[in-house]
Amino acid sequence: MTTMMTTLRRQVITYPRYAVWATFIGVLLLIGAISAINVLLNGLAVTNLLDQVPWGLWITIDLSAIALGAGAFSLSTIAYIFRVKSFERIARMAVFVGFVGYTSAMLALIMDIGRPERFWHPTVYWNVHSVLWEITMCVVFYSMVLVFELSPAILEMDQVRRRIKRAPQIAHVMHRFTPFVAIFGLGLSLLHQSSLGATYGVLVARPLWFKPSLPVMFILSAVAAGATITLAVTVFYENMVQSRKISSKLRGQIATFAGLVTLGYLYLKLWDFLATFYYSHLPARVEANEILHATTPYGTTFWWIEVVLGALIPAIILLSGRLRSQDMWVLVAGLLAVIGVIVNRWNVTLSGLVVPMDWSPGVADLFPVHHYFPSLTEMGVGLGVLGYALLMLTLGLRFLPLFPASHGHDAGH
Repeated sequence: MTTMMTTLRRQVITYPRYAVWATFIGVLLLIGAISAINVLLNGLAVTNLLDQVPWGLWITIDLSAIALGAGAFSLSTIAYIFRVKSFERIARMAVFVGFVGYTSAMLALIMDIGRPERFWHPTVYWNVHSVLWEITMCVVFYSMVLVFELSPAILEMDQVRRRIKRAPQIAHVMHRFTPFVAIFGLGLSLLHQSSLGATYGVLVARPLWFKPSLPVMFILSAVAAGATITLAVTVFYENMVQSRKISSKLRGQIATFAGLVTLGYLYLKLWDFLATFYYSHLPARVEANEILHATTPYGTTFWWIEVVLGALIPAIILLSGRLRSQDMWVLVAGLLAVIGVIVNRWNVTLSGLVVPMDWSPGVADLFPVHHYFPSLTEMGVGLGVLGYALLMLTLGLRFLPLFPASHGHDAGH
């Protein structure tokens, strides 16, 4: 750790842009720390959350970060379970991005639960009839899987190898168990990714949520966005070190996989919309949808940001050989995928909460829409989580051996 900090200090002094970047991350972390202390001292009263709208910005960050980490299980599955050797080249990067995503989600969740000192309760007081309990246990165990899969990279760091002589041998032994751990992780990740959608989909009292398609759409959107952001981070890293780390063939395979999954998600989303709002005329759902469009920008954010900007355009970039061969467009696809996932999780969460369950055309004034906008403290915590994610990415890309050196000779082919 001392060597790592010395290296960082040397780079900050030598290169002004590192100093600017470090200052930016430091400001985000400071804002996040101050906001978190405010929440811990004063509770959720410092937020704009209500009894009617108990989920807001923090749960959106939580769900989005978990989704963006889904590249870990999807690309690892292709590499180790389906035995596509070429994908092993990017598996470690996928695990690292997944680790950053899941730990970021946990930071947001610690603030969101209101009583963070009770975070351990689900592991002791089991509620087997709760979808949220199942999600909690899956996330806990899958986080352990990510730590195990990332450990070989940590053991292979120069700073670790100099202190622990047997670190490479330990890393090699752990790597031999990776296929078995990947199988276990696949089951856990599929369970909790689908259960996140099922948390909404099983609520009969919320007509906009109550449908069987949400678990599948949560899985598909997570796999598509997770693979896309993993590829984008890899391309960014290649530009940072000015060296190709994956072949153009592998780049095309990952982009095609992510693009096809994105198209599958869009296809299911279209039929979900048609089945629930066009062909079906369930009165409660129709009325809820009408008041939602009349009082919120849901229609605009759903079609133009979530569907077109956040999914359709990335799919076009990823499936176009000419566009995906250009680094800039891959980075654009990654950024748009992040935006699409965040807006999707926000729309799903808020659309079912802001519309009163008791609303009806004749008594609309008695049951007003529950408007919600994050407080400064909520946004401050969000910025702190962003700062943590950027810090972890910066340190990981700088110090972790995310690409085996033995494959360096074929990285450009």
